[in-house]
Amino acid sequence: MINGAQYIRRELLIRLVRAFDEGILEEELDRIPIRMRPKDGPSSRCCVYHDRAVLRYRLINLLGFSCEEETDETRSLASYFREAAARTEVNGENPLSACSAGCSACPDAKIMVTGNCRGCFARPCMYNCPKQAIRIENQTAAVDDSKCVKCGKCLAVCPFHAIVKTTVPCEEACPVGAIRKDESGKAAIDFEKCIFCGKCFSACPFSAIMERSQIIDVLTAMKQKEKMIALVAPSAAAQFPGSIEQLFTAISKVGFDDVCEAALGAEKTAENEAREFQKKMSEKQIFMTTSCCPAYTELVRKHCPDFLQYVSTTPSPMIFTDRIAREKHPNARTVFIGPCIAKRVEAHRNGIDFVLSFEELGAILAGRRIDVIACDPWPLPRPASVHARNFAKSCGVTQAILAETDGFDASFKLDGKFINGIGKKTLPLLKFYASGKDSLNFLEVMSCEGGCVNGPTSLTKNG
Repeated sequence: MINGAQYIRRELLIRLVRAFDEGILEEELDRIPIRMRPKDGPSSRCCVYHDRAVLRYRLINLLGFSCEEETDETRSLASYFREAAARTEVNGENPLSACSAGCSACPDAKIMVTGNCRGCFARPCMYNCPKQAIRIENQTAAVDDSKCVKCGKCLAVCPFHAIVKTTVPCEEACPVGAIRKDESGKAAIDFEKCIFCGKCFSACPFSAIMERSQIIDVLTAMKQKEKMIALVAPSAAAQFPGSIEQLFTAISKVGFDDVCEAALGAEKTAENEAREFQKKMSEKQIFMTTSCCPAYTELVRKHCPDFLQYVSTTPSPMIFTDRIAREKHPNARTVFIGPCIAKRVEAHRNGIDFVLSFEELGAILAGRRIDVIACDPWPLPRPASVHARNFAKSCGVTQAILAETDGFDASFKLDGKFINGIGKKTLPLLKFYASGKDSLNFLEVMSCEGGCVNGPTSLTKNG
């Protein structure tokens, strides 16, 4: 499912790429919001001037800065570009930004009775409310907000679907309470709590949560003829037309000197996690969890540190692939390409130079008019295994490790479960598993439902 926010984001990216390639980005940047929202044209918000302001902040984020860092509203986008083109390091620790100009300051979540209420005789809403928060006034149900706990039981039992729950989408989506309203009622991110899962980024209908891009850094490095190696996530196969080999050729045409399949790193992750599982079971640890999802490991690190003892210490496929690439190209810069916002943080902490999202790669391909289907297949030295390529799907990690443990002693038989998408119930569930009251000895955790194929910066979502 695509929406208007994605169209705008992708249009901005393509405009940025084309202007960069034409050598006119510095002078074009401040004109882009005006070109996209001309004075007498239609607007998405109250007026074209509000639209232009938000487009400007989007461009600030695409240049690698955050809305929160702005100290001078009169500063030109051209000056941001000059600073971006000159920097030698990217900020990978806080890859998200909340744009107050784009935020609608959504009303607080509440239960509301709509005009569909018939004031029926049965009144199941009133009789099933555990807090007696519903009364009948003038033959219509009414909610006492001071008593309501928003449990939703009245919604479930109303025969006319007359009761609805309004939400603050970003707050509702965040599994750890990292996004709340500031004193002005606008969204603000608490980076001490944030796990960079990107759920708020995907959920906000105003697209006020923005990602800090590294696309300018990658384009600048290519322009300066630095040797660049692409590390392509296994989930790429579901995102672009044509075969994975054709996609790798297209990526090389973008300007990368070599392309590495991150599924080869996934093979090493599966192999090492299987050994680690065997070792921990022999040491009588009750269970072990996967470690390849950075949003999950950040969840444990920040919100459940006692659970770290159960998390595998095996590096993720991205890190193993980076090692493979650097052995072959010791003086090159590496760029991970995937659908995950949290990977920007993991890459920054592990010496990987840059991260591009699938949206950003798609914009570069579109901006440079590279047709994946028209490309010849890339000559892969060795295709990765099927299990490794399935790492990007929910239960894919478990299947790969099961394949690795086939020859293990029967006493180390893997009895696994999985968490398919991190939510508000995930932390209590982890604590339950840590109590030893469940028989599992292996747990796969994916932040995104369905796995990495449904990451927040995917081009398409997969079932």
